[in-house]
Amino acid sequence: MKSILNDRPLLKEEVDKVAEVAGYLWQKGWAERNGGNIVVNVTEYVDEEIKNMPAIAPKSGFGFKLPNLAGCYFFCKGTNKRMRDLARKPMENGSFVRICDDGENYEVIADNPIKPTSEIASHLLMHSDMISKGNNYKASLHTHPIELVAMSHKRGFLEKDVLTKILWSMIPETKAFCPRGLGIVEYKMPSGTELATKTVEELNDYDVVLWEKHGVCSVSNDIFEAFDQVDVLNKSALIYIAAKNMGFEPEGMSDEQMKELSIAFNLPK
Repeated sequence: MKSILNDRPLLKEEVDKVAEVAGYLWQKGWAERNGGNIVVNVTEYVDEEIKNMPAIAPKSGFGFKLPNLAGCYFFCKGTNKRMRDLARKPMENGSFVRICDDGENYEVIADNPIKPTSEIASHLLMHSDMISKGNNYKASLHTHPIELVAMSHKRGFLEKDVLTKILWSMIPETKAFCPRGLGIVEYKMPSGTELATKTVEELNDYDVVLWEKHGVCSVSNDIFEAFDQVDVLNKSALIYIAAKNMGFEPEGMSDEQMKELSIAFNLPK
């Protein structure tokens, strides 16, 4: 069977990026079993032949009516699929989906009838929000970074911007590469509508959102950038925890030092 990726180098490149990041998530221990999700908007790489491809599975609803997604195409991890397998064989563990014209159903197209991630509704809600903002963001990532999740177990860290300030202060690169900081959503039932809507609310002010005792969501212009933001934040969490394990409270950069950094690199104050 001819693959949808044949003779479409730009589309293949996007799928390869997803596979590469899936491998990083597994190597870091952030994607146990089938944990985590990746959803990337690939609409710009879709040609007329793809648009005319028939569905290979019955259409399904995702629980929202999102008219600005009608006619969009996404590549995502399949439901119950593992990141380590997505990294090795993306087309056997990923799903190409087309959003129907009604904006509330999707259908699977392309190589294999693999259902998309069970978190498809929350990710599509994020993608709808990104399109409405016109920020050119096309990738959403959900993963379970160990140290960030560990820090979410301390109630005081969940107050607005407390954790952001701690993480920014651990190493200059964190504020430079994640300048909007870290949003917080207190514990909600996984896969639930409330978790999805609260996450979208936080994305008004942040590009990375921490789900208490669960994981993080990150959005950006491509999947590498979404991964990088989580990576730099978790590095700061590692530094903080390493200092605590050495028996002292890390000082972190001072407010004056962070202000100087913001001015030097034209970052948000």
